[in-house]
Amino acid sequence: MNALVALCHFCELHGPRTLFCTEALHPPSPDPSSQVGTPVPGDRDGDREGEGLTMRANSSASQRGEMCEGCRSLPASHPGFVSIDDETGIRFLSHQHPRQPQLFSVVRQACVRSLSCEVCPGREGPIFFGDEQHGFVFSHTFFIKDSLARGFQRWYSIVLVAMDRIYLINSWPFLLRHLKLTIHSLQSTALKVFDSEQGVCPQRALRMNSVFSPAVFPHQRSGNAARSLTSLTQHPNLWASLHCSFSWLLKASGSRLTEKLLEGAPTEDTLVLIERQTEQEEEMSCWEGAEGGGSESQLLQPESKLGLDFLCESSKSDDLPGPKFKSLRHLRQVLGANDFRQLSWHVLMGNQVIWRSADPGLIQSAFTVLKSLLPVGCVRSVPYSAQYEEAYKCNFLGLSPDVPIPAHVSSSEFSVLVDITLKTCQGSAAGDDEIYALYQFTISSANTQPTDRGPTLLNKLEVALSNENLSVDVVSHCLLCLKEEWMNKVKVLFKFSKVDGRGREDTQKVLALLGATGPGEEDNVRLLKYWMTGLSKTYKSHLMTAVRGVERSPSQ
Repeated sequence: MNALVALCHFCELHGPRTLFCTEALHPPSPDPSSQVGTPVPGDRDGDREGEGLTMRANSSASQRGEMCEGCRSLPASHPGFVSIDDETGIRFLSHQHPRQPQLFSVVRQACVRSLSCEVCPGREGPIFFGDEQHGFVFSHTFFIKDSLARGFQRWYSIVLVAMDRIYLINSWPFLLRHLKLTIHSLQSTALKVFDSEQGVCPQRALRMNSVFSPAVFPHQRSGNAARSLTSLTQHPNLWASLHCSFSWLLKASGSRLTEKLLEGAPTEDTLVLIERQTEQEEEMSCWEGAEGGGSESQLLQPESKLGLDFLCESSKSDDLPGPKFKSLRHLRQVLGANDFRQLSWHVLMGNQVIWRSADPGLIQSAFTVLKSLLPVGCVRSVPYSAQYEEAYKCNFLGLSPDVPIPAHVSSSEFSVLVDITLKTCQGSAAGDDEIYALYQFTISSANTQPTDRGPTLLNKLEVALSNENLSVDVVSHCLLCLKEEWMNKVKVLFKFSKVDGRGREDTQKVLALLGATGPGEEDNVRLLKYWMTGLSKTYKSHLMTAVRGVERSPSQ
């Protein structure tokens, strides 16, 4: 990540000062025109020159104001800390000031702003500021306990400076979560030292009984007006530990978000996955930032999120033992053409699909296969549960065999139940027939509507599945194209009916234009309306913003 992390401190004598900073140096790109012996950035000669720049920066800083013990982390003669990433060749350098003089003023300005005007309410917490010229800053201010300081605490901040505003904002939950760990470690260590010092000599009673004079207040504290962070925490390897923490933060931030070449606009599935990942990171950040009780709910939280994490279920099902469904064609061969069509019809219509079995791995593999029929935004899955969950919580529900189905669910036409039992007479099986030889599948539903007419998507998919000349990969690409085709129809219908608010007659004309009328029209319309719920928030917000802009333009 092209950024710089710095620890800053508000000194009682000299104001905001930079204590420690870590920067990443990328390896130079190979230049065939470079001659042997020519110094390039990043080699040893460059390092010596960089050290000279650091020394000049340090000396210029000390010329502007005398550095006290609280303003200094490493002495000017200290070589600093260096870590090298063997995979990328990136070097992480840590010293009191940046090695490049042009970065010194940038970090200095970020330090001053983070400890003066750019603070959140309460003076503790994260904040974002910056501009294109001086870079953008993610700052987190915090207090460290000190028995000799004014108010018994000192003010610090950790700033991360980068030129990429979008990248820094997208990394907010990640940076906040890990910086809080570093800050909590510093505060807890300093609190132990503070408690021990107060136990020996309580400063509050001493100050109340002594004559207070602002002019001589630093001298009244035995000359310890500015104590170093090392003395506040009594950590012998404090700066080496911070170097490791800051270096890992820069490396992890750089590898966390990667650029991908998109051949066209991102699909709705991609947008929904990005939104879900962002929501999960924000939720984790909120849970970690919560104070007080709720420990039991925190322990139960990962268990509830197990059924809602679309990204991890397929990998979790692979870890479970037992036979598994491998593809839609495999599922169709095991269930039979009629039962497969009935089950797929319920999936595409948005009905709740319930599987009961003693084998959770088999259920999860079936859900992984069936979820490929739907857009990601329409999937709400609970892979395996010990109790029934309502349809508004999940449309894919896995249950243990002893869980009863409520009467209102078993009599509803908006659900389908797949019961899996072991066969009494098990024959020999090999390969894909293993599931058919071990288990017996019973599909039941109160639905009375015919499932052999539509929707059109299912008709085309069955033609592809029944064609043995098409491989599984070809069928998967065929399904992907069908989903994209119908998702585009969903977008048109959503814009026409929900955003523009057209009438029923006009909507019927649009359906005919989209090819959703004719045989299986009722199923096609039901599919389109259900898939509207899977549209991403980004797309809906974009449409509504565009419509408001068009409505305002005539009046202007």
